[in-house]
Amino acid sequence: MKDALRPVAALLIGVAILLTGQGLQGTLLPVRASLEGFSTVAIGVMGGAYFLGFTLGCLTGGELVRRVGHVRVFLAMTALGSSAPLIHGLIPHPVAWVLLRLLAGFCFAVLYVVIESWLNERAANENRGAVFSTYVMISLSVLAAGQMMTLLYDPSGWELFVIASVLVSLGAIPVALSTSPPPVQPTNVQLNIRRLFAISPSAAIGCLATGLANGAFWSLAPVFTGAVSDDLSLAAWFMTSAVIGGALAQWPLGYASDKFGRRKVILVAALLGIGIATAFVSSGSDVSFVNANLLAAGWGAVAFPLYAISVAHANDYAETDEYVVVSSGLLLMYGVGAILGPFAASLFMAVYGAVGLYAFTGATHLILSIYLAIRMLRHSSAPVENHVSFGDALATAHTASQVYEEEFQQSADESDDQ
Repeated sequence: MKDALRPVAALLIGVAILLTGQGLQGTLLPVRASLEGFSTVAIGVMGGAYFLGFTLGCLTGGELVRRVGHVRVFLAMTALGSSAPLIHGLIPHPVAWVLLRLLAGFCFAVLYVVIESWLNERAANENRGAVFSTYVMISLSVLAAGQMMTLLYDPSGWELFVIASVLVSLGAIPVALSTSPPPVQPTNVQLNIRRLFAISPSAAIGCLATGLANGAFWSLAPVFTGAVSDDLSLAAWFMTSAVIGGALAQWPLGYASDKFGRRKVILVAALLGIGIATAFVSSGSDVSFVNANLLAAGWGAVAFPLYAISVAHANDYAETDEYVVVSSGLLLMYGVGAILGPFAASLFMAVYGAVGLYAFTGATHLILSIYLAIRMLRHSSAPVENHVSFGDALATAHTASQVYEEEFQQSADESDDQ
């Protein structure tokens, strides 16, 4: 595992620093917006603007990487992203903040395209799940740490905006000074959803479902906690418990997906998510403080890792020059889900009350489980995944004609197994 992480160590350190700043912004901006007297609608539009920018970043990030390469795009987006918090503090106006959230969404979407395509190029099929799970575990941990940094200063002042800007800027240093060779500059970056589904429909649907469920959670979990408890501290503890659960489960589930198959692990996690959602719905408004946090940790443990494992599954079947395209497409699927999820979940909550949030997430995981089960049953006779070690692949001598003949046959077999 150390050998797998060493080539991307600088990248992961940079990610940890800049996402700490992102986590700080995620909590600071709604709080400061409330203090500035922004309307609820304005705050909601800010959230929508972020995901609109995120979608635009997914659509254009690949072309930026093709033109100037991974490192330059990473440095440019961190520089641009670090300016947004400072301007937030300088211009406390709803219109300006909506535009700045659009900018931030664009920057971080492009950064995620760079990060995930970089990780995919450096990972092999037999350790891709563990590498990606380490990345997501780090991401969740530092996002939670960033949220807690709001306690350092009064959110009505300048200090927290400055800290957020500094952290995002510092994230560029490990990448800029790294001696590890950067990824090969891609030539094929045109986003092709049809090709994405041809590579792995299970991964595409998995990312969409994860965006639906997780987007609903991030947007509406505080509403749920406010409805089931008068203890205002439950919201903070509830979100923290979910993040901790997700961070702790990332690596074990990623490792299991390397050993036993991605779709099997996604299916098991989704089924467990259904069970936890059912427990939330059954408890209703009677859930205790302790039980709510235990269930939140369990839900985070099974829901948050699904994206990383889905991405690893898709890249098991992608060609080397398709990593940027695949990363962009899967992020787009997640982003679409994150936009639609809160709206759909709010309709469930209007009908079923606060527990409607988990009625929705349970239904989403149920549909994902059924889809994966059908595909696995239809192709149970085909190999689940072709996790061939890089060393073994080099040790096997083939002529060019043999390689092309075998790849043609494998592509026909794998199209039925993905």
